[in-house]
Amino acid sequence: MTAVPIESAVEPPDERSYRRRINAWALYDWANSAFATTILAAVLPIYYAVVAGSTLPSEATATAYWSLGLSLSLLIGAILSPILGTISDVSRSKKRFLATFTIIGVIPTALLILVDSGDWLLASVLFIIARVGFLGSYSFYDSLLPHVARPEDRDRVSARGYAMGYLGGGLLLAINIVMIQLLPGTWGARLSFLSVAVWWLVFSIPLFRRVPEPPSAVLSLPGMSVVRTSFAQLRATFRDIRRYRALFLFLIAFLLYNDAIGTIIGLAAIYGAELGFDSVQLILALLLVQFVGIPFALMFGQLPSVKSRRRDFYLAFVAYSIVALPLVGITAGRLLPEDVVGRQPAAFQAIDGAVGQGALSLSDSALDFSGLWVEVPAGDADYQLEEPARISTAAGDALELRFNGQQVQLTFAVGPQFGELGVLLDGRPIIQASTGEPVQVVGFSEGGRVRSGETQIISAASGGVHTLQLVANGEPFALQGLEVLPPQRVSSLLTIISILVAVQIVGVIFAFAARPLFRPLAEKLDTRRSILLSLIVYSVIAIWGFFLDSAVEFWLLAWMVAIVQGGSQALSRSLYSSLAPAKKSGEFFGLYGVMEKFSAVLGPLIFALAVAIFGSSRPAVISLILFFIVGGVLLMRVNVAEGQRIAREEDAREASVPADI
Repeated sequence: MTAVPIESAVEPPDERSYRRRINAWALYDWANSAFATTILAAVLPIYYAVVAGSTLPSEATATAYWSLGLSLSLLIGAILSPILGTISDVSRSKKRFLATFTIIGVIPTALLILVDSGDWLLASVLFIIARVGFLGSYSFYDSLLPHVARPEDRDRVSARGYAMGYLGGGLLLAINIVMIQLLPGTWGARLSFLSVAVWWLVFSIPLFRRVPEPPSAVLSLPGMSVVRTSFAQLRATFRDIRRYRALFLFLIAFLLYNDAIGTIIGLAAIYGAELGFDSVQLILALLLVQFVGIPFALMFGQLPSVKSRRRDFYLAFVAYSIVALPLVGITAGRLLPEDVVGRQPAAFQAIDGAVGQGALSLSDSALDFSGLWVEVPAGDADYQLEEPARISTAAGDALELRFNGQQVQLTFAVGPQFGELGVLLDGRPIIQASTGEPVQVVGFSEGGRVRSGETQIISAASGGVHTLQLVANGEPFALQGLEVLPPQRVSSLLTIISILVAVQIVGVIFAFAARPLFRPLAEKLDTRRSILLSLIVYSVIAIWGFFLDSAVEFWLLAWMVAIVQGGSQALSRSLYSSLAPAKKSGEFFGLYGVMEKFSAVLGPLIFALAVAIFGSSRPAVISLILFFIVGGVLLMRVNVAEGQRIAREEDAREASVPADI
């Protein structure tokens, strides 16, 4: 038996080369985060429901198909990650696999430009393939961290990657929003998809040029293929799980607390919409998190570093934020006028024969069917409706509703056989500000299938008693429901931003003044304790989110999320990299990727159950604190020093392996 030395991680020849390597690695996060923001979060989900799925029976059907695509791509990614990660360790091909999955993600993302009205199947197939590429590329990207950064720099470098991701993803999303607003038809969205592919590909090039391929963990044994050796290695790791006790305990802790973090990230906009916050402010608040998270991710990367001279300042600022942001937000939300801070106004009540807020039955006595509207049952062969509807076929048929409120939501079906309704509010047509044309409810839609459940909101200039009239134009129109909506939250964005800026200015002053007080605590911070600090902040966020009741609170809460979001994830990745043997980073980061992917399952499920049981997401928000507490307790039990010792021993043991037996 002979021993063949396996090279250690390639050390750059000088500090300049080292910095260039780190920057090239971090730039990949800038590159593929555009997929996360534009494709996963903001543009494609809406485009899929409204355009690609326009021929599906309803928006609910489109949402179900989109969710199925998310789940399927997640499952494929979770299965492939540890297997391919181990193969990449054995065959010394981490960069090759990263390049392969990048191409798998880029090509279908670019082809999304072909998706037009009704192309939901094409959109689904392309999205699933692209997301598998995105998920796979991230696992191999993460596995390069211990080979790119020295152990003492990993916290800082990991945080830099997250900061670059926030900046790159947010910047392209802002550009894409402008494109959607300026370009005609669907071309703004379609060219946005192409821009993501180009962005991802171009900014990936520095990593492939400047980051060397890491060494392999073991050599294939005689008579065994790389794949067989990889599966043998994976089985050996699970057989020897007690040896990696610290690493696997961390993975369980990470699964729990990252599930809650992912739930807050993924469902914040939906929760805000449920509470009635303005959609424009929701988008702006999410963009604020995207960009404000950049400096805070870098700040958290400095907290565990003994080289940092500002650790005490950062810690003082975080401690101040934990107390000041909720205190100021709750106080302002309760004491300032409701039309300044966006507090929920009192519900509209029925008065003088005018109905109050809530859904109305189409047989409700408050509705005046002055024409020949007829009720058609669900599944009618002529109209293929999934739900019952009132259908008008004669010109001049009208429905009249006297209500106390400001907005009425109409639910109706669209299809090739349907026409339009004219809209009169208090006896006058509503004029669109953008076109100068009267508002109409359009039921016509190309395609052979009827689509149920479309909605349109009719708005008055102010709340109060109004009379709504819907007038048929002689073509069939299928009306399925009406609802008088709750009062709109009204807020002064300028006032809210001023409050937020004032809180931050005071925080900076406090942090400078209190640095000596926090210095002893700051010197005790390591990576694990810094993660625990972020979990304390997240626990405060979960409690505050349960009681949230004003726009000013939502903005200050979003800022609080921005403080810890990037840092908590960056430090988790860094800590894990110190517990995993560097020579087997592909295998172990494949397992990390599995936990990261499945941590996106339980939180949304709890939200869905909470809505089904309580009719509100608030109980689900408060339940997230349990994930942070249990995850934090398990993290405290991780013997980091022992886990790092095992990782070093494993790397030393693999310094030479038998070439023949």
